[in-house]
Order: sequence, then structure tokens, then C-alpha cells
Amino acid sequence: MSSPRITSPRDPNVTAISDLDIFARVARTGNMSMAGREMGLSPAVVSKRISLLEDRLGARLFQRTTRQLTLTETGEGYFKRVVDILSLVEEAEDYVSRRNTKPRGTLKISAPTSFSRLHITPHLPAFLARYPDIEIDMQLTDNFVDIIREGFDLAVRIGELEDSSLVARKLAKESRVICASPKYLAAAGTPKTIEDLDAHNCLLAGAQDMWRLDGPDGPIEVRVKGNIRSNSADFIRTALTQGLGLALRATWDIGAELERGELQIVLPEYTGSSKNGIFAVYPCREFMPSKVNTFIEFFGDLLERDPAWSKANAPPQLVAAAAAKARKSAPK
Repeated sequence: MSSPRITSPRDPNVTAISDLDIFARVARTGNMSMAGREMGLSPAVVSKRISLLEDRLGARLFQRTTRQLTLTETGEGYFKRVVDILSLVEEAEDYVSRRNTKPRGTLKISAPTSFSRLHITPHLPAFLARYPDIEIDMQLTDNFVDIIREGFDLAVRIGELEDSSLVARKLAKESRVICASPKYLAAAGTPKTIEDLDAHNCLLAGAQDMWRLDGPDGPIEVRVKGNIRSNSADFIRTALTQGLGLALRATWDIGAELERGELQIVLPEYTGSSKNGIFAVYPCREFMPSKVNTFIEFFGDLLERDPAWSKANAPPQLVAAAAAKARKSAPK
């Protein structure tokens, strides 16, 4: 099936850019009234334009019920392509007006809560001072979101990425360690072998029932169990410091607690998978908006060169040694 011709909206047999914009907004919001408010149109006008678009294409793009509006399978495929078209139109306008040489506009980002608080927010003043024409719309969640459907320019994702249609750029490595508070270890004992984890209460992040580790004999997967699960990294960190169990955590997240001796590394010969990392992901587009590239370059360079980041994400063995030294020198 050939792509629709995009010319003048006066021709009833072709698709106007404005109709693509209306369709994309309805797909993102799942609500014709909300899409209409964003564009200054009435729900009746939005509904009519969507119906005319479906008639013109000869396909149903949405399933409609009294309570819900969802994309059909055809609508899903059309939406992914429309997003790329609208992005290219924006880039073309930027090129013609020479605005593409100066990053500007609203940059909508999805990022994990703890990582943003510790390693993005502190550097926003410098970023915004350098790029004053960029506005930040930062949505914090520890869950992965559909960045195309929800209209994000990019997302910061941490861990091991699965194959997808998104483009991914690795910003930094990540070190993960198994750790617990002295209070928990005093009560439950310190695991000596990886098999000992079966007898311990392991704090679970999201749907994580399996810990992927690199050990002395190579990569392994360990099934763990516990009585606490959360999709919030902040919640797991608090439970960890309160002595409620063991956890596999990133050193950028709990490095300060390790240095102060509030947490201790156990089984230091086992660390998180070397495939883990900090990634920026964004839709696959021929032209990347300069505001997106600017953010990626700024924070990629920062995480590579900033001494504070290097310290926060230090190799587990160095962190363990620093923590042991801190505990030894602490007043009795």
C-alpha cells in the first residue's frame, strides 16, 4: 500500500498535515475532547476529521466504545509512521528558518526517579544556562513508558535493554552490587555463597524475580524471593537501609550509604550484569531534533567526565574497600 499523498487539504482525496496532527494527538491522549483542547478545536470537529481520514484511507484507525478510544492494529502501524512524518515536517521548518542550529523548544523526557534526583536535576542549571531556549518537561517514573504513544522526545533507561524499534545510545556504564545494612546482617547472617541467597529476604524491584549477575565462572541468573516488592527505587533503598533485606542495587544509587557504612556489600565476587548501562532512547528518525541531541551530548559528556559520577559509580571492589575503611575508622 502506497503512502498517502500530502498536499493541499482542498483535495478530498489526499491527507492534510493538519489531519495527521489531529490523529496523532487523539492517539496519544486517547480522548478526542483532550486532543481538541490542545488544538483549539471542538470534539465534534476532531471526530469528523478522524472519520473523514478513516474514510479516505479505507481503514478503521480507532476502536470506539462509550468509555474508551483505542488504536486498532492498523491504527498502531499508521501512528508510528505519522509520528515520523510530523517530526520530519518540524525538522524541515527548522532547517528553512535556520532554527535547527540553535536548540529550542520543549524537551519532553521520561526518566527514573532516583537517577533524575541524584544525577540529572543537580546539573539542570548549567544545562539551561547553556541552552536558554530549551524548556524541560521531565516525567519521572521507574516504569518503562511507550515514548512514541505518549509523545516523549527521549527516555533515560537503566539496565539491560531489549531489542526494540527505538534508537539507543549508551551514556555510561553501571555497576550493581548485592548489599544489606549491618542491622540486617547481624540478625540474618552474612551469605557466604551464592546459594545462601535462597535463605535470605531479597528486596525485589518491579517484576525482578531473577538477578542477572557476573560471577567468578561467568554470567549466572539467580532466582530470588522476598516479602517486599516495589517499582520505586527510592522505596527499595529505604527498605534496604532500614534492615528489611538484601538487594541488588546500582552503586550510583547507594554509593553514599556504602561509604558511610550504612550498607555493606556481600558476595563482592558477584556483580550485576556487565550488559547493564545508562541509556538514552528515542524514536528512530532520520533527523534528530537538535534539542534531543543537545541533551544526550551534554549528559553523556557529564557522566563520562564528572568526578562525582565516577565516585558514585565506582567499581564495587573500591566501594567495598572504602566502606570497610569508614567502618574501621568510625568512633566506637
